[in-house]
Amino acid sequence: MNQQAIGLVDKIRHNIGHVMVGKRQALDLILIAIFSRGHVLLEDIPGIGKTTLVSAIARSLGLSFQRIQFTPDVMPSDITGFDMYNQKSGEFEYRPGLIMNQLVLADEINRASPKTQSSLLEAMQENQVSVDGRTYDLPEPFMVLATQNPIEQHGTYPLPEAQLDRFMLRISLGYPTLEEEMEIYSRFTADSPLDRLETVVSSEEIIWLQKQVQLVFCSEAVKRYVALLAQSSRNHHDLQLGLSPRGSLMLILAARGHAFLQGRDYVLPEDVQSMFGSVLAHRLILRPESRLRQRTVEQIMTELVRSVNIPQS
Repeated sequence: MNQQAIGLVDKIRHNIGHVMVGKRQALDLILIAIFSRGHVLLEDIPGIGKTTLVSAIARSLGLSFQRIQFTPDVMPSDITGFDMYNQKSGEFEYRPGLIMNQLVLADEINRASPKTQSSLLEAMQENQVSVDGRTYDLPEPFMVLATQNPIEQHGTYPLPEAQLDRFMLRISLGYPTLEEEMEIYSRFTADSPLDRLETVVSSEEIIWLQKQVQLVFCSEAVKRYVALLAQSSRNHHDLQLGLSPRGSLMLILAARGHAFLQGRDYVLPEDVQSMFGSVLAHRLILRPESRLRQRTVEQIMTELVRSVNIPQS
């Protein structure tokens, strides 16, 4: 990573640090997704700071930001937009939906109906939306950060595999330590530091950083390592659904982003291993009999990494 890129990343981390206490690993994972043009599913209980973190990122990066509170009455047209007849011109005009922003927070995405959830598929895959046979490009850079509560099930609709597969990473923030929680009390008792947060990088600089990540070299040996991991997951006796080709491609992209944040312009197998859990956790589906035997996805991911040898370059 060149000095300009290092400076930009350090400015982002430092600025968000004014608001977020700890959570460095979660922040770096989100930055990896942003720089790799991926989307993130934040899965954690309420009150952990998911919305605060996303808002701090949006302000720091100077991106247009839209929070969509998903509820059962949210319609697909609210997301994608719709055509409205203009009596003066005698023509239908496109009214942009909430998705027409650079950073979209899909809050409690699993509370929306499956039909509304599916309205995000085209946007997340192709950076465009289709309305009445016409397509509209989304702004660059574009990213969806979705949240869901893994505990509460009443009034929710589980995300289908096709939707989950569009997310590059699944991230959990976790509870703060004792010292971190005391610091949170100090920062947020009077007012919110989020209100004073300034923009430190522009959209153009984010796009430039994305292009730098694309230049990170990934050797054939590392690509073969990813392919072997994917094949092993598909053949695992405890798994009903292994890693898809889209998922294995996202693993390569995420590994390049990880190498970039580590200051390297080449990918190591260790980068793949570091991103393995966040990329695969929401993609692997256990067989029913494996769940009865109390097998977990985390156990199987550990076994996969241990069982697949790293190819020699």
